[in-house]
Amino acid sequence: MNPVVGLDVSKGESQVQAFLDKSKPYRRSFSINHNLEGLGNLLEFLNEVKKAALGHQPSVVLESTGHYHTPVIQFLEEHKYVYIIVNPLISHRAKSSSLRKVKTDAADAYHLCELFYKEDLEPYKKRGIHLLNLRNLTRQQENLAEITAKTKIQLHTLLDQVFPEYRGVFGSLYSKVSLLTLLEFPTSEAVLSASEIDITERINIICKSRSKLWATEKAKKLREAALRNPFQINLYQSHIFNLEILIKIVLQYEEHLSKLSAEIDALAKEIEEYKLLQSIPGIGEKIAATIISEIGEIDRFDNAKKLVAFAGVDPSVYSSGKFTASVNRITKRGSSRLRHALYMAVQSGIRDARKKKTTDKIIPRNKRLREFYDKKREEGKTFRVAVIACVNKLLHWIYALLKSKTTFQDIV
Repeated sequence: MNPVVGLDVSKGESQVQAFLDKSKPYRRSFSINHNLEGLGNLLEFLNEVKKAALGHQPSVVLESTGHYHTPVIQFLEEHKYVYIIVNPLISHRAKSSSLRKVKTDAADAYHLCELFYKEDLEPYKKRGIHLLNLRNLTRQQENLAEITAKTKIQLHTLLDQVFPEYRGVFGSLYSKVSLLTLLEFPTSEAVLSASEIDITERINIICKSRSKLWATEKAKKLREAALRNPFQINLYQSHIFNLEILIKIVLQYEEHLSKLSAEIDALAKEIEEYKLLQSIPGIGEKIAATIISEIGEIDRFDNAKKLVAFAGVDPSVYSSGKFTASVNRITKRGSSRLRHALYMAVQSGIRDARKKKTTDKIIPRNKRLREFYDKKREEGKTFRVAVIACVNKLLHWIYALLKSKTTFQDIV
C-alpha cells in the first residue's frame, strides 16, 4: 500500500483527506484547527491511517500557502513524517482537469491526494535553520527598506513646502547628522532666530566625528539657505509637525536597518556559501545574503536548469498548430526576491569599475559577464533581454560554484 494524507491548508485550520492507495479514499474528510488539540487529532488520524495501511507510514501532501502552513510543517517535522509541499500552480492545474466545477476545502484535499498518485512528487528537502533565519532577516530587511524609501519620499515632498533650500546644506539629506539638524532647525525662523555660534555648537554635538571648522561651514551654509528660503514664515503649523514626525520615523527605520544588516552579516558569516558567492565580482554582502537565503541548500536542485526555473528566468514557450511565438517572456514563476538580487548583481557586474575616466578602455567589475553582455548586445538584443541572459549565465556559475564549493576564479 501507498497511503497519503492531503491537507488543504487555510488560515488557522486545515481540511484533511486520506487515501490508503490509489482510488481508495479512507473515511470522510474532516477539519482540524492549528492548535495543540487540532494537531493532536491529526497525529491520531495519521497513526490510524498507518494501521489501516498495514504499517505503511502515510506521506502528507499540502499546498504552499505562505506562512499559514508553518505550524503544520513544524508539527510534522517534530513527529518525523514525510511531507510534500506542492506548488499551487501544479495543484490548480490538476483541479482544472475535471469537467465539474467544484471548489470546496474537502474537494481540494481530495484532489491533493489524487495528485500524489498522478505526479512524481518529491519529499520536501529541508533547509537548514541558519538559512531559514537568514531568509527571514533578508526579507524583513527588504520590506523595511521599501517602507523607508516611501517615507523618505513623503519627507522630501513635505520639505519642499517648508524648507526647500535645506537640501543643499549637507552632502546627503538623509544622513543622520542632516536629519538631526533638520529636526532642531526645521524652518527659516528656527535657523535665523539662533546665532551662527549656537548652530555650530549644535552641529558639533550632533556630529562629534567632524572638526569644529566643518561644523562652522555647515552652520554658515544653513543660515544662507534660510535666507534664500521662499517660506520665511510658515502659515501651516501642521507641515512642521508632520515634518518632525517623518524625520523621527526615518531615523528609527535607519536604526532598525542598521541592526538588521549587522545581524544578517553575523549570521551569514557562519555559512560557507556566503563567502563563495562574494568571490563573484558584482556580488557584495547584501546581495550574497539574499541569494543564498532564497536558494537554500543547492542539493535541492539536480541541475542548473532547475535553479534557473526556480528563479523564474527561464523563457516561456507558446506554440499552437502552425504558430510558434517568436517573442517569449520569462516565466516569473519563481522567487521574485532572488530575481531582483540577481538583476542587481548583473547590473553591478557589467558596470564600469573605474572611479575616474582616465581612459576610454572599459574596465568592468566582472570582465567575463561584461563580455557575454556585449556579445548579446552585438547580436541585436535589447538591454533588458541581454541582462536577463546574463542573469541566466550568472545562475549557472552560482550553481557550479555552490556544487563544487570553489571560488569564482576556479570555475571560469
